[in-house]
Amino acid sequence: MSGWDDLTDGSMTNLTERRVAWITGAGKGIGRALAKRLTLDGWTVAVSARTENDLASLEAECANGTVHKFPLDVTDVDATTKVIKDIEAKLGNINLAILNAGTHQEVTASHFSREPFQKLIDINLMGTVNGLSEIIPRFMERRAGHIAVVASVAGYRGLPTSAAYGASKAALINMCESLKPELDANDVKLQLINPGFVKTPLTDKNEFSMPFLMSLDDAVERIVAGLKSNTFEIRFPRRLAWILTAFKLIPDALYFAITRRMTRP
Repeated sequence: MSGWDDLTDGSMTNLTERRVAWITGAGKGIGRALAKRLTLDGWTVAVSARTENDLASLEAECANGTVHKFPLDVTDVDATTKVIKDIEAKLGNINLAILNAGTHQEVTASHFSREPFQKLIDINLMGTVNGLSEIIPRFMERRAGHIAVVASVAGYRGLPTSAAYGASKAALINMCESLKPELDANDVKLQLINPGFVKTPLTDKNEFSMPFLMSLDDAVERIVAGLKSNTFEIRFPRRLAWILTAFKLIPDALYFAITRRMTRP
């Protein structure tokens, strides 16, 4: 079983009946809002992030023991394995894993260095891989489970200042497309979440114009609706996703003419 199967009134009372979701990057932004939203559908939610105070405040905001904190730096392989084991020992088998932890750092040609690439690959890509390396074998053995990986529409094609961020997200997209057929054959549901600009503490740091900026509440509702569906890719806002999809199809000369305009002061 996966996701919302057989979830009716949310009145789960014991370890074998409850539905357990695990969300990484749950201290702020999309992860935090999604954790709160899932509790409304009857989920018991294990939340992970590096900052324990963020998790503690989230746990306190959600009534009746529906949210449980498991602090984690997703770049730590051994710690990730331990957290997943702890969650299943305390709450029961994980049914839904939402691997959301990620960050952004601008990279330009004039200030190019390896450090932001190392940081973003470690967190955005390998942080997800670390979770999958423990989750996938468990789900395949059970022939059940639901995985959602948060990437970004920025992974569709290279965008100015996003060399490191876009590379990490493009890798996640490619990885999920590669894994899906085999996971399907083992009754494990895999979905890819590709947001555009969503108003969060992370995007609040951006100093550039963000087209089609979406509210956090709207983004979370799009994600939940997508998780309940059988679609592979959950992407939003639609207009931005369509534009960036079209960018993959146009000739390079035209594409770079557009992106050169984006780099002008």
